[in-house]
Amino acid sequence: MKFDVAIIGSGLAGLSVALHLAETRKVAVISKRTLLDGASSWAQGGIAAVLDSNDSVDDHVQDTLVAGGGLCDEAATRFIVENGRAAIEWLIAQGVPFTPDATAELGFHLTREGGHSQRRIIHAADATGHAVQVTLEQKVRNHPNITLMEHHYAIDVITSDALESKGKKSSPRCLGVYVQDVKSGKVLTISAEHTVLATGGAGKVYLYTTNPDTATGDGIAMAWRAGCRIANMEFIQFHPTCLYHPYAKSFLITEAVRGEGGVLKLPQSAGKHAGKRFMPSHDERAELAPRDIVARAIDAEMKKRGLDYVDLDISDKSPAFLKEHFPTIMARCLELGIDITTQPIPVVPAAHYTCGGIITDLSGRTDLPGLYAVGEATCTGLHGANRLASNSLLECLVLGRAAAHYIAEQPKQKVPALPAWDESRVTDADEEVIIANNWEELRRFMWNYVGIVRTTKRLQRAQHRIRLLKEEIDEYYANFRITPDLLELRNLVEVASLIVNSALSRRESRGLHYSRDYPETLPKALPSVLSPD
Repeated sequence: MKFDVAIIGSGLAGLSVALHLAETRKVAVISKRTLLDGASSWAQGGIAAVLDSNDSVDDHVQDTLVAGGGLCDEAATRFIVENGRAAIEWLIAQGVPFTPDATAELGFHLTREGGHSQRRIIHAADATGHAVQVTLEQKVRNHPNITLMEHHYAIDVITSDALESKGKKSSPRCLGVYVQDVKSGKVLTISAEHTVLATGGAGKVYLYTTNPDTATGDGIAMAWRAGCRIANMEFIQFHPTCLYHPYAKSFLITEAVRGEGGVLKLPQSAGKHAGKRFMPSHDERAELAPRDIVARAIDAEMKKRGLDYVDLDISDKSPAFLKEHFPTIMARCLELGIDITTQPIPVVPAAHYTCGGIITDLSGRTDLPGLYAVGEATCTGLHGANRLASNSLLECLVLGRAAAHYIAEQPKQKVPALPAWDESRVTDADEEVIIANNWEELRRFMWNYVGIVRTTKRLQRAQHRIRLLKEEIDEYYANFRITPDLLELRNLVEVASLIVNSALSRRESRGLHYSRDYPETLPKALPSVLSPD
């Protein structure tokens, strides 16, 4: 199969690249499930951009730099923020139904979230990502130059090294990707002049996460195996407020609840302290402090008092206000017997966003020519040591468009014939339970040893366990036919290793990385860059 551009991933970053390129290029969008199964559809809060005359690019940049703990690349941050309004206008032109506000300059309601000095979050009620994805999905499905490959799992990118083993010499370059058709099990060879990784984050490496099941770090692992540098993987953002309920899997309570006046309190199980608001004693910004501070405060209160959760209370707002601004949250909580108009919401922190990833420039280019990356799988310099709320979808839009424009300007490249996938020396797996057990073990020790608060000893324990798991998985991969579960486990173990090695290399506490052994912040902020051997 031959395409001008192969895009791996169908979130906002991937669909943005596809739509910007489809007028002039033959594009494939490869999704391991359906187009709407990625994390973009789960984004509740909105998209941060300067859309009001009371706001400014300088203010948005400054808020991002402050949240990023000194590790943001200011030039990259400014580029993304400066292009924010154009990105939002493009979405409006596509027909995204943002929440209207006749009194606002642009005609749409803007909310405020933690770390922002202004109201600048444009949203579609509390289901922004879903509204955006549904709109773009229809555009993609109807475009004649876009081939959709749902239920196809990317295994590894194909580089010119694969040809050199057959006696053909070429300069290092990405030439395409091996993809497994999940339904038939057949592995396809896809040839592409340009390959784009838009695979999202790696939240499923942790036991508790707000991410969908697709967030298994596939692109990060593939890029690493292909020889690309990875940076800042120790900075995993734990969202402070994930709904705590036995029947609610990974349900996020958006930052905007706190932005609109929700307060964190100790629950009834805290005894005489029940109902006490605790954030003001942790930070002067209280509930509007950046996420890492709020998550650590909740974690500290839970550990100090032996709590399973804390309460998030916005019941002082009118039912009409809550129904207008948080209909999805209100409905889901009601299904579970929680009436947020009269009761607090039980919440716990959970792994939420991968701030580090594949190093790229502002055109999405990686270290390997012909291979690009956009969205959460990347490290562009925007997020630094802590992502500012609602900057993630903005990055997807701006860098997706920038990558597409760069690709569109490139002269045509001839891609040589590529070798087919060879599984002549493997057999069907006899024990699937091995994969399930390793998956469970990995996620549990990552939660216990590499969570919100870390120590060197815990990290070393995790590193030891990862080494053993990798040996098992590599042997399994070499001897048995691949399955999606095996591929995801292989990628997660690779990503877990990158997170732990990055964390061990940082001898300080900064942003989302907090070490009890190194509680101070060093005077100079440096990224943690890992290079493949």
